[in-house]
Amino acid sequence: MNLTPEQVERYSRQIILEEVGLRGQEKLLAGSVLIVGVGGLGSPAAFYLAAAGVGRIGLVDFDRVEVNNLQRQIIHTTADVNRLKIESAADKMRAVNPDVEVRTYEKAFAAENALELLTDYDFVIDGTDNFSAKFLINDACYFARKPFSHAGILRFEGQTITVLPGQSTCYRCIFREAPPAGAVPSCAQAGVLGVLGGTLGVIQATEALKYLLGCGELLIDNLLFYSSKEMSFHKIKTNRDADCPICGDNPTITALRDEAQIICPTRGEDSDASP
Repeated sequence: MNLTPEQVERYSRQIILEEVGLRGQEKLLAGSVLIVGVGGLGSPAAFYLAAAGVGRIGLVDFDRVEVNNLQRQIIHTTADVNRLKIESAADKMRAVNPDVEVRTYEKAFAAENALELLTDYDFVIDGTDNFSAKFLINDACYFARKPFSHAGILRFEGQTITVLPGQSTCYRCIFREAPPAGAVPSCAQAGVLGVLGGTLGVIQATEALKYLLGCGELLIDNLLFYSSKEMSFHKIKTNRDADCPICGDNPTITALRDEAQIICPTRGEDSDASP
């Protein structure tokens, strides 16, 4: 792939980076990312990946924009209320960068379609707001061997980790299974500082770019916690669990399944929250 003069100008601030260069920008344009959930986390991730020149970006969501989304889901505007989120987001992404192919999927990410949705993508961003979707993304990515970034936000805190299936700590190694219904409040119940979606969503986009470029150290085997009140980040070292039900030595999960939907988080999250 040869960059056009217009593309060289558009991506010039990335191209001058030694770790990127023309070859790296070509990798991004040839790369692909699937974003599941175009809410508080998916909005900034989608914007920045499009601006950076990731060649193909898929958006999975079936919700419509509501007024109470606008405080944190920055890819949508007041004029988009009642529109499908995938359509609203796709319009903004194409406007910021016509180089990017945006594919939209108006559906829930479910056991019956998960592997098919993952097929055409190099990296996955989990921007969902419920435990069942997060466990399913983990499991589907494990079976498909697709790297992904998990994140979640709640109140004033967030968390994120990157998973390389079969190589690093997976989501179930840490959280194992969903808590009982009602045990953990959702963002709708407990609230969330809107800017948190930007902080964590941009970290997720950064991980996707690093993976596509093959540079830097990915956030694997470390769960990163962020407190906006304290303005602090800290990592908690994680290890693959030999007893993990999907990636452990004797797995008990051998096929995808849909679990009862529980709106979540566990110390932080939201198409905004979760564990």
